[in-house]
Amino acid sequence: MKIAVLVKQTPDTAELPKVSADEVRSGDLKVTMVINPWDEYAAEEAVSLGERYNAKSVAITMGPTTAADALKHALAMGVTEAVLVDSTGVPVDAGATSALLAAAVKSQGEIDLVITGKQSVDAGTGSVYVGVACRLDFPLVSNVTKVKYISENTIVVERSLDGRIETVSVPLPAVISVGKEINDPRYPSFMGIRKANRAEIPVVPASELEAGNLAKKTVWTNVRKPESADAECVMIEGATAQEKAAHLVDALMGEKVI
Repeated sequence: MKIAVLVKQTPDTAELPKVSADEVRSGDLKVTMVINPWDEYAAEEAVSLGERYNAKSVAITMGPTTAADALKHALAMGVTEAVLVDSTGVPVDAGATSALLAAAVKSQGEIDLVITGKQSVDAGTGSVYVGVACRLDFPLVSNVTKVKYISENTIVVERSLDGRIETVSVPLPAVISVGKEINDPRYPSFMGIRKANRAEIPVVPASELEAGNLAKKTVWTNVRKPESADAECVMIEGATAQEKAAHLVDALMGEKVI
């Protein structure tokens, strides 16, 4: 069995408030870049499943060559291999990103399972893994909190949905997105870090992947912070609970909330 784990390099969350809209549009982010925190859970699950089922794993990311640092983090955690899709000079949105990542997964040959984090901390759309599943024509299970077991042709997982836990069985190959409930990501060991730093990570230009039409369809304009709204606190008075409730209903109706 072989598992692909999709990761992304994102700004350190502690430094996100320093990022301006102009930097987001240009991609010139003058902040510390790290592996997307949500993707650490995906990488940990890939490593854990590799230990349980004697499976190999490959971390795949898309971005400039500097994004290899995110892959090295995954390798230091224990992921077996890594591949970087170099998107330098390619204008991409979520749709094009999913197309390129799906093409990169296909280029790895027989992949039984694709694991992703639930979203990225920068864009936060949570849509790329949906596009990857669609382009691969793999079944998708989101919000996975536990992988119960994997058989020869099936994966059985638990997922969180609207305050309840569901057990879902889907055929392999499949795509699953995971959140922080699924595990506790391990800290890379010193030997793992040394091995990752020495690793030669293959770089595949985006132009060499068969990913269909990559025309950027989403155009971001006038990106700005919303104006802060003035909030007013109103205390509902009344001698009894019933009287307070009646005054509250009157106030809500007056504001056309109900």
